[in-house]
Amino acid sequence: MRFKLVPEPPADLDSVAEAQRAVPLVPGTEDDCCARLLDRTDLQMRDEARTWLTFLRALGLAEETDSGFVRLRRDPDPEYLRERFRDHVFGAPAILAALDDADEPLSVEAAFERFRDEVPTWEHHKNPNSWEQLWRERVGHILEWCVLLGLAERADGGYRGP
Repeated sequence: MRFKLVPEPPADLDSVAEAQRAVPLVPGTEDDCCARLLDRTDLQMRDEARTWLTFLRALGLAEETDSGFVRLRRDPDPEYLRERFRDHVFGAPAILAALDDADEPLSVEAAFERFRDEVPTWEHHKNPNSWEQLWRERVGHILEWCVLLGLAERADGGYRGP
């Protein structure tokens, strides 16, 4: 399963561990988990906390059970995070392939243009006036996560493979 929600990347991977620790070991509701993320991290809005909760699931650091959300006892080491990111974040493989295929660094806009056909059609209908803006931002977040995880680097005002 691939997850679409990708939060704005933090300054470092320590923030991922901090967010993971905010998820309870005893299952909690989405509301409870979001409240814990807001209390124990720098997140300010519930939507940000919900996005992080989903993203932690993508990274294999939390899961949703019949009883609610729960933290997994897994260290968020960089290699594991890279693998999970590539395999479980929607768009990550296509963005990484676009970087690998590019002859020069790609801007967020150029990466989005190479990715736009991957955006599910139903997303166009769900947000007809804003899907491009939403997905352009998501592509930007994916690119920044790629940098943070060592899957890409910033170069000449854009991004390229390492």
